[in-house]
Amino acid sequence: MVILLGCIVWTSWRFWRILPFPHWGKWLFVTLYILAFLVIFPHFMLGNKMPMSLATATYEIGTSWMIFFLYALLIFVVLSLGRLFHLVPAGFLKDSWVGTLTVLGAITMILVYGNIHYHHKYRECIDLKTEKPLERPLTIVLASDLHAGYHNRKAELSRWVKLFNDENPDLVLFGGDIIDGAIRPVKEGHYSEVFRGIDAPVYSCLGNHEYISGEQGSEEFYHDAGITLLRDSSTEVSGIRIMGRDDRTNRSRASLRSLAPKDSLFTILLDHQPYHLEEAEEAGIDFQFSGHTHHGQVWPGNWVTDAMYEKAFGAHRRGGTHYYVSSGLGIWGGKFRVGTRSEYIVLKLHN
Repeated sequence: MVILLGCIVWTSWRFWRILPFPHWGKWLFVTLYILAFLVIFPHFMLGNKMPMSLATATYEIGTSWMIFFLYALLIFVVLSLGRLFHLVPAGFLKDSWVGTLTVLGAITMILVYGNIHYHHKYRECIDLKTEKPLERPLTIVLASDLHAGYHNRKAELSRWVKLFNDENPDLVLFGGDIIDGAIRPVKEGHYSEVFRGIDAPVYSCLGNHEYISGEQGSEEFYHDAGITLLRDSSTEVSGIRIMGRDDRTNRSRASLRSLAPKDSLFTILLDHQPYHLEEAEEAGIDFQFSGHTHHGQVWPGNWVTDAMYEKAFGAHRRGGTHYYVSSGLGIWGGKFRVGTRSEYIVLKLHN
């Protein structure tokens, strides 16, 4: 937190220096810059007591500011290094219209691109052949990290459900974090009605955000939405086995080895956080689907997640086990994707 506050102070000072405004204009800009950061705190503390419109506004302003701040910080670091090595003239960084328009213009272009890119949902198709017996070829839609709540609201969820239904799926599987961080908007907005519009059986595991928003309320929402929740359990459907692990937030969740299937059915595992991928291989799982990473959401966050996980995004294989770690269909916080993508997966399973 100390480092974050230090970076905020430093970027505020850089803006003060570069803005070609009189003192009152500099104070106004810097004050608004800091207030945009501060509004997220009353949201987290009082969001459930605020009018819905105010709770939504404070969430969207505060979380969007984080992305603005990230790119302001990166740009000022690059410019400061350029000044250190005499590549950037001193006048560019002090009371400069050219410098100001360059910095704010670059950030604006990044955010506009990131927002447009976020709203484009990528369809990733996986063709998977198995030697295990199937009743028939299956089309399975998979998605993770919808983060329905104050920012991903009912109309947007309806658009996503249409994408699912357009695939004429046999099954729809979610990899957790359907709910963002609060149960209030999904309940008051009756978001469960949207999920009941999915034209296929729906199964899901829990994600860490279901624990953040409240485990009991999340379970009730899943039930109201017609989603079968698998918590350290499995079910046979359409001739295959679907397994769901409780999220690793629950430190006493069952081991995957104890849940491993004893039959010869093709098995899909839903496990929100893609840690210890070797466990699925050792348990004889055929396909594991995970999310959680968002692939960092915006660059250079993807560099961080790539360093943290064995596989932070995309298809992977260990022995006879196939994996897919999704960057997520929705997003936490500001609706921007830079260097990553929002996606859903269409799995074509056949012999």
